[in-house]
Amino acid sequence: MHVEAGLDVLCKEKLDLLRGRRVGVLCHPASVTSDLTHIVDRLIEVGIRPARLYGPEHGVRGEAQDMIGVDDDRDRRTGIPVVSLYGETFESLAPTAADLEGVDVLVIDLQDVGSRYYTYIWTMVLALEAAFRAGVAVIVLDRPNPLGGVAIEGGTVTERCESFVGLGAIPVRHGLTIGEVARLRLRGMPWGGARFARPIAGDLTVVPMRGWRRAMNYVEAGLPWVMPSPNMPTPATALVYPGQCLFEGTNLSEGRGTTRPFEIVGAPFLDGDDWVAALGKVAREELPLPGVRFRPLSLRPTFHKFAGRSCGGLQLHVSDRATFRPYATGIALIATARRLAPGDFRWRTEPYEFVADPPAIDLLTGSDEVRRAIDAGTPLSELCATFAPFEQAFAEARRPALLPDYF
Repeated sequence: MHVEAGLDVLCKEKLDLLRGRRVGVLCHPASVTSDLTHIVDRLIEVGIRPARLYGPEHGVRGEAQDMIGVDDDRDRRTGIPVVSLYGETFESLAPTAADLEGVDVLVIDLQDVGSRYYTYIWTMVLALEAAFRAGVAVIVLDRPNPLGGVAIEGGTVTERCESFVGLGAIPVRHGLTIGEVARLRLRGMPWGGARFARPIAGDLTVVPMRGWRRAMNYVEAGLPWVMPSPNMPTPATALVYPGQCLFEGTNLSEGRGTTRPFEIVGAPFLDGDDWVAALGKVAREELPLPGVRFRPLSLRPTFHKFAGRSCGGLQLHVSDRATFRPYATGIALIATARRLAPGDFRWRTEPYEFVADPPAIDLLTGSDEVRRAIDAGTPLSELCATFAPFEQAFAEARRPALLPDYF
């Protein structure tokens, strides 16, 4: 049996949650039924016309590239007003009271990719809080975590490093569905800073999936993959993303402008064969890198970093999803690149997700510890071992937020 997403379950048997109410919908291109009908079209088909749409980063239809502000508009297909929740300032990331006026219930249907940096969970959290302040009920339609719901990787987020890629202290690979993140936010996130530590109260309904189990990967779930953002073309991209997104905090290309973003990485000052050899040495002597193979290549991005320039690089080929540790692997890739080209490697210094300081890599990793350890040449096994206490604490603390349907 194929998994049914929360949207399918809602439309089949829970439409009474919406009938007679003024409905707002926070959605994006991957907000589709199992037959690939977009949520807005399906709701209209069943007699529920949304009063307003809300778009996260990349917009309701997913046209904008990363970190590009999106203006309010009207949906070209339906003419429904659209409120952008990704503008030019941090304040633009949450709906205002005026944005929610005339809405009784906010339906949130966003396909996440299971990584703390991916901004949709934080758009959901900010919208949830704003809706509760405005007296608006929230319904979160659950979808699979493409990384599964078991493995956890990464350290905490310190208060100084809270940002739109980590507003709450959860691991990089958190093992939660977006519905479970909503449930966790209700209870409070008791680590890192105080922003989300306190519980909140409001009318929240999570519509669970039917048939999904925590150990499933996205392919096993049998649902069609629709790109939730322009540079997330396949489930394989999501699998490597927890490590490869770290490249955004460096002057290395994360593969935007190629056909396999995040799976292909490089820079003009690197040699792919040398890089692969260095990673082999790390795996033998410093930090095991299971479940993945590295292939040297040349790349020439068509846009973004090094557009039109030849780069030496590599491609990640995941051979065993169960043992692959994407976050540790991404750290190893960056550390070896820095060792190979210390005179050319740079940490990103430009503002990142509305924050100018701390640097992007600290925002992504949650503190300055990873950056300082890589700069100091700390053995990678020692660095990655520092994540274990938080991983264990989070695994226990998240239990009340987990949905029983998924065991």
